[in-house]
Amino acid sequence: MYRDATIEEINDAMSQAWNAFLIYRKMSLKRRADFMRAIGKEVENLGDELLKVTQEETALPEARLRGERARTIFQLNSYADACEKGDWLEARIDAAVPDKTPPKPDLRKMLIPLGPVVVFGAANFPYAYSTAGGDTACALAAGCPVIVKAHPAHERTSEMIAGAILKAAANCYMPSGIFTHLHGFSFEVGKALVTHPLTKAVGFTGSFAGGKQLFDWANQRKDPIPVFAEMSSINPVFLMPEKMKQSAEDVARSYASSITLGVGQFCTNPGLIIGIDNDDLNNFILVLSGQIEKAIPGDMLNPGIFKNYVEKRAETLSQKEVETVAVSSQDPVINQGAPTVASASAQAFLNNPVLHHEVFGPFSLVIRCKDVAEMTRVARHIEGQLTATMMATDDDVRSNPELAEAVQNICGRFILNGVPTGVEVCLSMHHGGPFPATTDARFTSVGADGIKRFARPMCFQNWSNDLLPDELKNENPLKIWRTVDNELTKASL
Repeated sequence: MYRDATIEEINDAMSQAWNAFLIYRKMSLKRRADFMRAIGKEVENLGDELLKVTQEETALPEARLRGERARTIFQLNSYADACEKGDWLEARIDAAVPDKTPPKPDLRKMLIPLGPVVVFGAANFPYAYSTAGGDTACALAAGCPVIVKAHPAHERTSEMIAGAILKAAANCYMPSGIFTHLHGFSFEVGKALVTHPLTKAVGFTGSFAGGKQLFDWANQRKDPIPVFAEMSSINPVFLMPEKMKQSAEDVARSYASSITLGVGQFCTNPGLIIGIDNDDLNNFILVLSGQIEKAIPGDMLNPGIFKNYVEKRAETLSQKEVETVAVSSQDPVINQGAPTVASASAQAFLNNPVLHHEVFGPFSLVIRCKDVAEMTRVARHIEGQLTATMMATDDDVRSNPELAEAVQNICGRFILNGVPTGVEVCLSMHHGGPFPATTDARFTSVGADGIKRFARPMCFQNWSNDLLPDELKNENPLKIWRTVDNELTKASL
């Protein structure tokens, strides 16, 4: 176990990060992008030793870790490409009109970096959402130094990847302090990082309690800062009547796989399934139950997550309105999550806040509704989510516009006839959602649009061309897309 960072070490790290920011913010988009690509190469160069260490710390299988490492390197490279391309800068130019009354000034706007960003590593993604993960990549692309607080559940993994980042920084001649890696089991370390006056933003993936605490600390500062926290989501699934008549059994099998994927330890795990109480739903539950009973309990990421799963599962199952429908027929051993499905009525769900809580693991609750009108009531009482899904025919959707509207209002990604697990890294992805899924539904933590989280708009009025940033100069030396007098163009002025 690594020693917690001291206040002196935190102060020193933040001071160095600020000094690095004053240099790094002025570096070209290409230099930032080359640095990010170099990080990807160094992470790859860690080879199988990295996988071995992470397996020991997290119990994740080798195949999953190979895939996640590949995804992490892809994120670094794709965000680097986006950084260099410059679309995320949202460059805008409105030329002066001096003979207008009153005269219209020359106005030019773009996004500029916020400053040092503190990133908290995630327990369930030791690569893709941790030390060199999406938040770190986005912050570096935006022009911000990064201070990572390693997750205590995979400290050695984090150390190895931090070493790779620092090696890339040295090879790319980055300023000292561009990246700092700290440890901290105590909440005091996190609080000191969030409340430090030189911290300008925070990235977090984890529990609601953890993310909300960081958010509160950030807003209690003399100068509040943004916290981009991905927290709690039960990712509701709405089973529509016509779809259930057509393929209830197929839908049940696909959802059994989604519920148990990765021992249910994904932020998009389908924890709530809502249907109409009839023979089709009974058939769905029968097939789902059979699949869950055959599912094998798997090792959870760490004892803390296992403990939380056991407690939250027990709390939900202990509610008098809840019926346990199916549990894995194989008894779990210590640190293993038992796949479980339970059921309750819509009225119970509407009256009992406990049934709204996330049970992080291979668990899902089926809600039985009398009709579509009651499904709509349920949808309107569900808190903000990362995803929501309708298993529906086109006619199901057309015939129930109020339900479709209610579901759209609670999520960041609206899925039709699919499962929520599996998050594609691309510009069209939105991995975010209304509170309590995240602290700011306007932003995504997956895809290059996530870069915008760590930047702010700056408008330059009546500046001489040679004094402007290259991104806004008449000649457009970077050849980026800009909106000039309301037209998107790469042309010079």
